[in-house]
Amino acid sequence: MSVKPTIISIAAVSGGGKTIITKKLSLVLGDARELFFDDYDFENEPDDIVQWVDQGADYNLWNLDPIVSDIERIKSSREVPTYILLDYPFSYLNDKMKKYIDLSIYIDTSLDVAMARRILRDHTKSNINDVLNDVKFYLQSGRVAYLEMENSIKPNSDIVIDGTLPPDQIVELIIKEIRDRDW
Repeated sequence: MSVKPTIISIAAVSGGGKTIITKKLSLVLGDARELFFDDYDFENEPDDIVQWVDQGADYNLWNLDPIVSDIERIKSSREVPTYILLDYPFSYLNDKMKKYIDLSIYIDTSLDVAMARRILRDHTKSNINDVLNDVKFYLQSGRVAYLEMENSIKPNSDIVIDGTLPPDQIVELIIKEIRDRDW
């Protein structure tokens, strides 16, 4: 008899907490494998995210075959985990991926908090000009990509959780949701 893992997608804007929540959730669940979107290079992925959003944000333009292959490999491995956790930004909006996802969670982090986290994460050794350039880019054009997530990914998720809560509390809420579902 084949075992089917429960696949949970965790989405948020950059700096929204996807990675930390995925890692903490994996530790609490125990029998889980993690896949991180940022670990992949996708063939023909959009070069300019802002332009991609301006042109309609077609999530099917992303060729997600590498992550799909890893999901299939895990599902057919000798020791199939109970859960596969995806640190993955698109929820159900990519047609190839949506058939794999059993539960989509959106970590709803306000844009100011996400930006502050990004600056702290990405600029620990940067000079002030790098920080200023990042903030200018965000204000001039990058913000539209964040708003795209709020407007498209958030409403297409099964669960929306306040991203300003402490990570352990977010994980507790996710665990409660998992236990309340009858898979």
